[in-house]
Amino acid sequence: MKLELEKLAVSLRGEPPLPLIADMSFRLEEGGTLGIVGESGSGKSLLALAIIGLLPGGMQAKGRILLDGRDLLGLPESELCHVRGARIGMIFQEPMTALNPAMRIGDQIAEGLLWHRKLGAAAARAEALRLLERVRMPEATRRFAFYPHELSGGQRQRVGIAIALAPGPQLLIADEPTTALDVTVQSEILDLLAELVAESAMSLILISHDLGIIAGMAERTLVMYAGTRFEEGPTETVLRHPLNPYTRGLLQAMPQRGLPGTDERDRRARRLASIPGSVPQAGHLAPGCRFADRCAMAIPACRPVEPAWRELAPRHAVRCIRAEALL
Repeated sequence: MKLELEKLAVSLRGEPPLPLIADMSFRLEEGGTLGIVGESGSGKSLLALAIIGLLPGGMQAKGRILLDGRDLLGLPESELCHVRGARIGMIFQEPMTALNPAMRIGDQIAEGLLWHRKLGAAAARAEALRLLERVRMPEATRRFAFYPHELSGGQRQRVGIAIALAPGPQLLIADEPTTALDVTVQSEILDLLAELVAESAMSLILISHDLGIIAGMAERTLVMYAGTRFEEGPTETVLRHPLNPYTRGLLQAMPQRGLPGTDERDRRARRLASIPGSVPQAGHLAPGCRFADRCAMAIPACRPVEPAWRELAPRHAVRCIRAEALL
């Protein structure tokens, strides 16, 4: 399974259309893992919905989304329904709203087995229970008949993972899968995801605002800002040697442990760096670089024209006219 995005753009229909995502291109090879990071409002979740064909009404996508060379944007909904779930699975950010509150969780897991794998009712229920046990649901047999509101947040997320895995997808998109979970449950869910992806040889797109999570899960990292790509490359390279001031700002805002040359007292006294301002809203982008108003490295040349996407090192590309200053 190979996924390729070519100049994907998403806009809100109108006169004129309101651009939400622009110039999104990347390639994910079979069995690869890609982390997508950025602040809230950068367009990460909207990008995931565009890939899986679940854009909200009133939005339209242009460009190409190629799955093994087949353009998903050109498929009718009837054909896309067979791709969604069977070939591309998705774990949504908030399981309480993603799950059907009126259906027992066992039936929700079995639904994909009945629809995509054409199992009989008894076989689907047996496989659904096996999946519930596989995602380490405590007392899976008893909770099989529970409704979503009877489960904790971590348990609901395990149900969401089981639903996504049930049809046997080749690509799994996980959109902030540990949001609103406590630290211990977050770790359990991430360990489970890594284990399942390795076990099934699936490709993975992991969306997060947490660079620490991406560092431990993804081979490559794509940094998004204000609806477009700002940097992409091997995860270790992007995190150790960022070429975009925005990526560097995200890294500097992370808590540091055991900083070289500082003792524990200095580390505790150190204030975290922050990026001034906020992500601009769609339709309110200033000319030139989208990050210029918040960037400490901005110069007059950053403002007339939006920087081009360019590769500065092997498999490491960036959108910034001052990237060489960070080499």
